[in-house]
Amino acid sequence: MVKMTKEIMETIAKQNPVPVATSSANGTPNVALVGFLKVMDPETILISDNFFFKTEDNLKHNPKVAFVVYDSYTKKCFQIKGSVKMITDGKIYEEMKHWVDSAMPNMPKKAAVVVHVEEVYNSMPGPHAGEKVL
Repeated sequence: MVKMTKEIMETIAKQNPVPVATSSANGTPNVALVGFLKVMDPETILISDNFFFKTEDNLKHNPKVAFVVYDSYTKKCFQIKGSVKMITDGKIYEEMKHWVDSAMPNMPKKAAVVVHVEEVYNSMPGPHAGEKVL
């Protein structure tokens, strides 16, 4: 795992919804817009699985995600990649439920998707596009 910088974490916090990409076991890509995604700590992202269907199936067979976040004010854009763990009980799941309930009490709360950040890339167009940041 890598530790995200303050700048990366602030950019994540400003993006909503976040397009999250997964891939099936045979490599078929899928992108879903996620409204509940936040930084837990510099190495970890929390996603709430409210309505995942293809995404959930993909993560069961290929527990990897990628997503991109953009801040139009700072002109920073990052792609984050990581491995996930789906959690359906315990402390982290209860924290996710409380978080979602505080914003939308009637929203389904199927699982807490914990992303362990493995790589971060610069996604701004230009000469440094695609360069590994972490």
